[in-house]
This record gives sequence, C-alpha cells and structure tokens, in this order.
Amino acid sequence: MNRIKELFGIEYPVIQGGMVWCSGWRLASAVSNAGGLGLLGAGSMHPDTLREHIRKCRQATDRLFGVNVPLMYPEIEKVMQILVDEGVRIVFTSAGNPKLWTGQLQSHGIKVAHVVSSSKFARKCEEAGVDAVVAEGFEAGGHDGREETTTLCLIPAVRRATSLPLIAAGGIGTGAGMLAAMTLGAEGVQIGTRFALAAESSAHENFKRHCLSLEEGETKLMLKKVSPTRLAKGAFFQAVEEAENRGASVEELRELLGRGRAKLGIFEGDLEAGELEIGQVASLFRQEQSVAEIMKDIMDEYNRLLAERPERLSL
Repeated sequence: MNRIKELFGIEYPVIQGGMVWCSGWRLASAVSNAGGLGLLGAGSMHPDTLREHIRKCRQATDRLFGVNVPLMYPEIEKVMQILVDEGVRIVFTSAGNPKLWTGQLQSHGIKVAHVVSSSKFARKCEEAGVDAVVAEGFEAGGHDGREETTTLCLIPAVRRATSLPLIAAGGIGTGAGMLAAMTLGAEGVQIGTRFALAAESSAHENFKRHCLSLEEGETKLMLKKVSPTRLAKGAFFQAVEEAENRGASVEELRELLGRGRAKLGIFEGDLEAGELEIGQVASLFRQEQSVAEIMKDIMDEYNRLLAERPERLSL
C-alpha cells in the first residue's frame, strides 16, 4: 500500500509542484490526467484568476487536482474561501505556519500537505495535524529553506522525525531520482522543474529554452538576506551576485528585486531583467516534452530500475 496514492486518490505517487507563473490549469489538468496529482500555483494568481483556473481545470479533467498556496499570500483569507467555495479537495501550503489554516481546511473535507525544509518543521506539521508533509531539499528551484540541506540528507532525517506520509522534493525529475527518494523513506515525489519546462506549462518559451540549455552549476541559491531563491544564471543573477559580493544591505537587495521580477522572467520571457527561478535538475534535460511523455519517461525508468535493483545492488 502506498499512502500518498491512497491519500490523494492517484495512480502514481507523483505530484506536480505548484509553481508561480508555470502551474496553470493546462499543466495541472495534464498531470492529473496522466495519473499524478496536478497543482495550481496560487502564488502568482489574483483571487479571481485562481477561481477561473480551478473551474477550467475541473472542465479539463475528471480526476482530482489541488492548489498550492504560499501562506504569505497577501489576500490569504479570500483565497482560502475560494478553495472552500469551489470544492477544492486537496491543498498544499508552504512558506508559513501550518497551524494557521490546516484545521479550518480539514473541517471542509480538504486534505492538507505542507512543505518544509527541515525535520524541525516536519515535527511542527505533525503537531498541526497535516495529512502529509513535503520535504524539499535545497536543490529545488524558486524559494528554498535557509538550511541548505540537500534532499539526500533531508528525506531520511524527516522520515526519522515524523510518521506522516512523506513526499520528497528538490532535485527530482527522473525515475532514478524517484526511486532514490523512495529508498530513503519517501512515499511519493513532488516534481517542479521538469514540469515547469513541459509543453503545457504556462512559462514563456524563452524561459523554457534558456533553462533547457543550462549546464551543471548554472543555478545558485541567492538573495539569502531577503528570501533564499534558486536562480538560473543571467543578467539579473549577475546583478544580485555583484550586490551580495559587495555586502549589499537587505534594503538594497529588496530595491534591486523590486516587484514582478519573477513574472517578467518566467511568464513574459525577459531573460535580461527577469528573475529566472529553476532547480538544479534542469541541467539533465534538453528538450521540451508533453506531460504525458514526461510521466511515461519517469514511470518507465522507475519500474525498470526497480526490477533491476537486486542485480544492480548486489555486492
């Protein structure tokens, strides 16, 4: 029995990360239709836009999907009410205290998972009563934990710290990566970067092409004084690096960051002025694929390696 499959009613224990400017209804519905769990990324949507995407996603799939909600969202009360009103069954929360909304969401029959970057916060999730925890290593794209703990170290630590159903995230984009995470104690995986670069992702083609050309080491965790964010190298990356190297203050970095940088880079495709958030695993991929192709690649490789495991691991 796989607790993640059972909890979310899905065929494969593969969750698509709810990424800003990438995770609209087309991507989420495609992942759910392919047997995983698609998530809408509420972090880059106005409340009315979120409602529209929920309704379009429901029209595009008869399978369950969810919504990822960063708890720092400025109109959080309005968003949570929309989730209840629209009958969303699954919510992934992040960037905040899970105690604030878990009970209220669960009282409406909603399953709640929360994203953490340490075993300390995983224990807090258990205290808050969440249904599952996502442990995300610092290889991940976008906003990461300050601890800089890798997925390889984080998953067994979180597994030891909590009995909750555990989803691994950060640096996972292949069947081999999925099998490694499961071997370490995870019961499912959350994949962001590979789905961000899928044909159905709402990210701009310029952004996708750039990320599909990245080599190892061409992403880096930046903006640690403000909000740790993994960025692909580019003009804005260089500006941040120069500022940080000269010891720029929090205020200077916030002014440099400004507003709308992620939208500019990811959604509008401005590779010069935009903030290009992507995970380390991007360097493994060179072509844009459909969600169906990605899911098939992942599960075929996972099952092949699983079948070969006794022979491959025997000493």
